[in-house]
Amino acid sequence: MTDYISINTGLSDVEIYKQLLPQLDALISAEEPAITALANFSAAIYFAFEKISWAGFYLIKDDVLFLGPFQGKPACTVIKIGEGVCGKSAKLRQTVIVEDVEKFPGHIACDPKSRSEIVVPIIQSSELFGVLDVDSRKLASFNADDKFFLEKAVNLLMKKIDFNSIKF
Repeated sequence: MTDYISINTGLSDVEIYKQLLPQLDALISAEEPAITALANFSAAIYFAFEKISWAGFYLIKDDVLFLGPFQGKPACTVIKIGEGVCGKSAKLRQTVIVEDVEKFPGHIACDPKSRSEIVVPIIQSSELFGVLDVDSRKLASFNADDKFFLEKAVNLLMKKIDFNSIKF
């Protein structure tokens, strides 16, 4: 396990992801608490990309998403399944990309400067544990490349940690 990452942020998004994934793999340790992995994971995503204004997790408890480890401005703490982009991703159990949050019906504006968003569900052994939420202050910041690599990153995370161990 390492506690340091090095990313050349001047590269294309795809090249940044290619640098980031092996470093995320080294950063996350199955021997440490899951919450530690989520905290470092969100920090690595946040600092790897200049386009990202917020990166973090919402974790499910009693069919409600609660704010978990994140990087960025303070955020909404409770999101109902089906509401907002995070709630929709959780309900559909699929990644949701929103190019313009102002055009998304029911968008929950935790940061009024946020303009686009991608949310990846965390599903382990058919059970929904939460979502990875990533925001940008620029329109249309996320695309199929982000979807591919963020889903790959979440899969890496799920292979390393047991979400059942997270208690709150």
